[in-house]
Amino acid sequence: MNPLFDKRHVRRAFSRSAASYDAAAALQHEVEARLLESLDYLDDPKLELPKPNVVLDLGAGPGRASAAMRKRWPKARVVAVDMALPMLREAGKRSGWWRPFDRVNADVRALPFVEGSVDVLFSNLCLQWVEDLPAAFAGFRRVLKPGGLLLVSTFGPDTLHELRDAFSQADATPHVSPFATIAQFGDALVHAGFSNPVLDRDLYTTRYPDLAALMREQRAIGATNALQTRRHTLTGRARFAAAAKAYEAFRMGDGALPATWEVITSMAWAPPPGAPIREGGFEVTAVPVSAIPVRRRPR
Repeated sequence: MNPLFDKRHVRRAFSRSAASYDAAAALQHEVEARLLESLDYLDDPKLELPKPNVVLDLGAGPGRASAAMRKRWPKARVVAVDMALPMLREAGKRSGWWRPFDRVNADVRALPFVEGSVDVLFSNLCLQWVEDLPAAFAGFRRVLKPGGLLLVSTFGPDTLHELRDAFSQADATPHVSPFATIAQFGDALVHAGFSNPVLDRDLYTTRYPDLAALMREQRAIGATNALQTRRHTLTGRARFAAAAKAYEAFRMGDGALPATWEVITSMAWAPPPGAPIREGGFEVTAVPVSAIPVRRRPR
């Protein structure tokens, strides 16, 4: 089966955007901040949990979360992992001599870490570039210690539905990636053997004066079309104009064009040694998606 994403394109796009990412990634920073708040659970004195010794930040980008976790746990070894080397160079600017963190150039699909060596695995808005979630979660489980914490976020299928619809009226070639549903995300976690997964959905809306502004922001953060089936030539003026015209149907009362982002977050725990990887009977799919509340985040 051919891969869904062109990994070399993903690496090049994020490498090119390393210098511009921080200034353009307001939504990513907001989701990251909320995800970091979830780590307060580990610091609850009532639970008397041990402080983590080894923490991974997967898809670390310019290292904001890595620096925050190093500050939270000054005695822990924090490792920023990213497939784009220029991103890690940017992260190095936040890794000062007084509170440094390690940086590793690697793909989240093949983590170069010893089995059972990690206490906390944190990943903010990286997994939407991974097509085989069960395989990725199996790798996460391998490196986590039994009882280790997995805390991740990704985009869901309602993300950029306006953009997808607009370009579908102008071009038969897909311009927006397909995103896993919350049920598929939960299935993959349970299949990999993670216990007590807690999943949430949030809807965010960003606003733009026109389609060109949205596309500029996406290029600035490296979130370009990386599908293998993408058009490998520039989108022509006529197709872009047709998409921009179709997008006008979504223009809001305040004159802005909206872009919807469905964010799925999950907290789960690595199982004890020897726990099987489940082949069927997934628990998460027994819960209808309609029963999972959607929080609409004002911006």
